[in-house]
Amino acid sequence: MTLQRMDHVSIVVSDLAAAVAFFVELGMEREGEAPIEGRWVDRVNGIDDVRVDIVMMRTPDGHGKVELTRFRSPAAISAEPSAAPPNTLGLRSIMFAVDDVDDVVARLRPHGGELVGEVVRYEDIYRLCYLRGPEGIIVALAEQLN
Repeated sequence: MTLQRMDHVSIVVSDLAAAVAFFVELGMEREGEAPIEGRWVDRVNGIDDVRVDIVMMRTPDGHGKVELTRFRSPAAISAEPSAAPPNTLGLRSIMFAVDDVDDVVARLRPHGGELVGEVVRYEDIYRLCYLRGPEGIIVALAEQLN
């Protein structure tokens, strides 16, 4: 059996509205939302009495998805500092291809977006940066150069 596709990345957040606003401003589209609970979700998570609200976001091409999850029960816990540095073990970032890095950075600043380092040029191929958003999420932005 072979891998079919990567379906989505799930991110647990405490402020679902702020996370949705950040990813909408980035250019993602809200695909759907739902409260999730029941024995099956308890069993898959290995936690009793799970109640969450999820919002599924998708890239405009329909291939990339991010699931934003807010736990109502049990309360979410923090495994690391909210502003963990990029060399922290675990999921580092989610990279998005964009038309204009400067424009995206400017649009995300009012939504809590802060540059981790600088916008840099990688040879004559890309302009790149890491941007920290709500909940300490790091998104990488890549603008392909002509």
